[in-house]
Amino acid sequence: MIIAALAAIDPLTAAGVVLATAATDAVYVMFSAAVAARRRIAAASWSSTWYLLSSFAIISYTQNWAYVAFAAIGSWIGAYASMTFLRWSRP
Repeated sequence: MIIAALAAIDPLTAAGVVLATAATDAVYVMFSAAVAARRRIAAASWSSTWYLLSSFAIISYTQNWAYVAFAAIGSWIGAYASMTFLRWSRP
């Protein structure tokens, strides 16, 4: 069963899941930063973008549980990259 799930992975979909979850986590970090800074319009905008991006990952990996690993990779990349950006952008 595990081998069949792994064999059924489409590399293009897997890459899409990584990118979508990276973008989703980056947007989530920006949302959190906007909330911490008490910027309502920015927080609301980041929140709506966050939900739009997350729908691709959810729809993609519910067809095959193995895509969850790619989602985890993308999530880590997105959070790390956005935290790096926030670190550089502060005086």
